Amino acid sequence: MRTIALIALCLLISIPSFAQTRVVKGKLTTFNQYPVQNVEVASKKAKSTVMTDSLGRFEIVCMEKDVIQIKAKVFQALNKKVNADDDFISANLIFRDTPRNREIATGMGYVSHEQLTFALAHMADENNDFCNYSNVFTLLKGKFPGVTIKANSMGTDGVFVRGDKSMFGDNEAIYVVDGVRVSDISFVNPCEMATIDVLKDGGAALYGSQAANGVVVIETKGHRQ
Repeated sequence: MRTIALIALCLLISIPSFAQTRVVKGKLTTFNQYPVQNVEVASKKAKSTVMTDSLGRFEIVCMEKDVIQIKAKVFQALNKKVNADDDFISANLIFRDTPRNREIATGMGYVSHEQLTFALAHMADENNDFCNYSNVFTLLKGKFPGVTIKANSMGTDGVFVRGDKSMFGDNEAIYVVDGVRVSDISFVNPCEMATIDVLKDGGAALYGSQAANGVVVIETKGHRQ
């Protein structure tokens, strides 16, 4: 009886551990278009490792609140947090363009020679990680240290470059999308952006006195066509 009780206790202890693991699917691309194969994908906590297939897809065992780590010599390293409701994770890898990396990328079979040649010649705007952000505000917070995202006077998310408040009241930055002043940028899809910048001081002065609190300047891919 004592042996049975010990076995039962061990099973009860081990069940939660197994319950914490799950399989997460995903896909890797580069230039926001081409699937990347033969790239190693690892889960930090579960310590599982897999390789992407010919379509850039993978399936990996993860723990709760795990981190998926993607490392390949020719791409920028990328870590993606696995949230509780994440069953599928996609990521765009940023190609580091050097003559040597071009040889490695095609030699290792990450992408084909034809794909890489075309992308480098015609798709420079696609070689960014904008699609890895859920919205424009998380992108701004991740890429521009010192920028604060908080509710503005209208109760919606706003961008603050110079702190929360000034003696003159609300000091939210102004927004310019494709050369047009707009009151809100929440409608902008990160994947549709060609460039984004936060201007202040001398650079912001080009947009007049109202730009004293900074300017968020966005150009979309459609505007460049």
